[in-house]
Amino acid sequence: MTFPSEPPPVTSLDELVRLVESGGRLYVRWSRGPWADLGRTASTDDLTGVPLPGLSVNALDVEPWWAGRPVRLWVARRLYDYCHLRRSKGPGVRPWVLRGREVGRGPDNEPLVRDVEPIAWVDARVILEAEEEVARQRGRWGPLDRTAASGAEPSR
Repeated sequence: MTFPSEPPPVTSLDELVRLVESGGRLYVRWSRGPWADLGRTASTDDLTGVPLPGLSVNALDVEPWWAGRPVRLWVARRLYDYCHLRRSKGPGVRPWVLRGREVGRGPDNEPLVRDVEPIAWVDARVILEAEEEVARQRGRWGPLDRTAASGAEPSR
């Protein structure tokens, strides 16, 4: 993992949408940041303790089947689905955007990446905007948080 300096912040959902629309195989990772991950080339499955072959991330790129629907809603949901990690992983955990080389899939079918290039921090205001965007939808959504139902910690 290489990075010359602190990644800049993304301070609005629209700014993050523009970044995603610009392309480039972007991912979001919830951790204490690039420096905390420095030297780590892998995540660990929290359930089994098995080392994974890359850092656990979630894709931000819009899937073709989304077919013209609002990119803003896509990005909001990608953040919202994992916002529980800021609580379950402890103090200092927050989302950041990166590029990386996909090397496999984790136990939750999440991408695992190496050769990470940090792009930007995601400001807390962006998470609030994402939560508001999701709340405006008709469907019953919730973060992908298994801890509420089972008491188990999710993989990351």
